[in-house]
Parts: sequence; structure tokens; C-alpha cells
Amino acid sequence: MTKSNKPHLRNPRSKQSLRPVHIVGTGSYVPERVLTNADLEKMVDTTDEWITTRTGIKERHIAAPEQCTSDMAVEAARRAIKQAGVSEKDIDLIICATCTPDTIFPATACLVQQKIGAKRAAAFDMEAACSGFLYGLEIGQQFVTSGTCNTVLVIGAEKLSTIVDWEDRNTCVLFGDGAGAVILQSRGEDHGILTTCMGADGSLADLLLIPGGGARHPASKESLSSKMHCIKMSGREVFKNAVVAMQTAAEEALRRCNLTMTDIKCIIPHQANLRIIQALADRLDAPMDKVYVNLNRYGNVSAASVPIALDEAAREGRFQRGDLILLVVFGGGLTWASCVIQW
Repeated sequence: MTKSNKPHLRNPRSKQSLRPVHIVGTGSYVPERVLTNADLEKMVDTTDEWITTRTGIKERHIAAPEQCTSDMAVEAARRAIKQAGVSEKDIDLIICATCTPDTIFPATACLVQQKIGAKRAAAFDMEAACSGFLYGLEIGQQFVTSGTCNTVLVIGAEKLSTIVDWEDRNTCVLFGDGAGAVILQSRGEDHGILTTCMGADGSLADLLLIPGGGARHPASKESLSSKMHCIKMSGREVFKNAVVAMQTAAEEALRRCNLTMTDIKCIIPHQANLRIIQALADRLDAPMDKVYVNLNRYGNVSAASVPIALDEAAREGRFQRGDLILLVVFGGGLTWASCVIQW
């Protein structure tokens, strides 16, 4: 970006007492097994044409039975650590965004800490469904910008194949498994994560949820037989609310930074449904060639979708140092978030 076309950028975080925070490394991992639409045709009453037309998804990756969420998180974390050029011993904090933890407790982040040997790190999980990674990114940013931590590992990891009803053709075609991770540090330069906007509306919680397994409906023969431990979704209502919420969040993030869509080099939305992404791009008046899409290969990987896409887009050279990136997500809760980053 040259001086002549550089936007008049406002960084809402640039207060004298705060440190700028940068993504200094990215990494991602997806399991080897690929489940195609043709494979699903043999499992449930659906077709490749039906899935592709309604979702844009062609295939998704499914973890092996012995693979846990923490195993995929570790692979993504190690790749981000290597790219960042840091040591596991440098990590002060691990945040794992997931709605499919290995266990209710201990936190999956603690298992990651042990597996990678980050002995100095504090660790915890956080859950905001598909919005989890951006929520986690903002939490990690706060620890670094305040000076509490110097190096934070933020992970989005999911094994959604364990909570999918494989007899429900409306939901089983949507989801896959995988993990993405980033390393956050302050490099002393006044760019990096510029702003994050987050929101939620608990009155719409019933639109996308897993009813069983918590304190309200603990595991029982009845909850298992009625498949209360699987994803339930009101597709049309989720679609409508997703587009509106992501548009609002994206526009607010741009406003805070005194930017317009023409200033953004790359948009990375939550990879849930191609029609949602296209509708969002249309409302933001953004050309689709500016939007990074990989859900055709991975499906919806919930909290892992954006970090996987961010890692792939960075490796493919979709943006360069100094370029502006917009991340925007939506998930159960209902929750949503957006983030502007100067790479």
C-alpha cells in the first residue's frame, strides 16, 4: 500500500498505555479422512446436487475415532508456533475455543498445554460456538496489550462429527472436523489487531443448540434415545439472523477504524454456507473475489473455520504486510463478532 492510496486509518487501540498486538504465526490442521457428498448419498437421503446448491459444500474432513479435539489442536498449534519462530516455553497463555472439548473438564487447553510442553502457560477453554475463535482472539489480545502476557496461543478446534445426527440430512451434510491456531505477540509496531466487535442475543438461543449434556438435560437413556446430544438447527432463521448480524458487526468494525470496504484487501467470513457468504458480500457491497472461501473443502468447522481459512489465505498470499483484513463470524448463542487486522 503506497502513501498515495493509504486510507486515513484510525486504530481504536492506539492509546499510549496499550501495546499493539500482532498475529505473528498461523497454523491449521484437518484430518486425513475426506467425506464427500457422494459418500453422504450412501448414508442419508440426499444428493450431491442438493448439498452443493443449498450450501456450497462438496466435502468435509472427519477425524479418526481415536483422534480427539486436543490432538487436532496440538497439530495446528505446533504449526503456528513453528511459523512464529517461538518456543513452547515462551507461551504464557493458551486459549482454546471449542464446543466439542475432549471432556467437560479438565479444559482441552490444559491437555494441549501438556502435549506441546508449554509448561509456563496458563490455559483455559472458552465457548461461543462458531464465534469462539474471534471471542478468544479478543481475550488473548487483551492479555498481551495490557502487558499481562507476552505470548498467547489462541486455538479454534472442533470434532463436530461426534455431535452430528448422521440421520438428519439437514445438518449432517454441513459439518466437519479440524483446528486452526494463531500466536499473538506485541512487535512494537502500531498495527496488528485494530478492533474487535462482539455481540450476542440469548433470546434466540433455541435456533441453534445441543439440548442435552448440560445441567438442564444431563445424559440419560431418554436424552440419548431422543438424540438430545446432537446439533439441532432452525436453518431458515439461522440464515436470516446470520446475515444481518455479520453485516452489522462488519460495518461497526470498519466504522471504528475509519475504513470503508474498498480499504479491505481480504474478507474472511465464517465458513457455514455459501449463500450466507454471498448474501453478506452483497450487503457489504464487496466483490466475491475479495472474499476467501474454503467451505467447499471443509464444510462448517465451527470455531476452527476462520483460523483455518486465515492460515490458508496467508499461505496462499491473499494479503501482504500492511494489508487490511476483515474477519467476521456468527454462531449459536446467538453470537457474532468481527475483527479488523492490519497484517
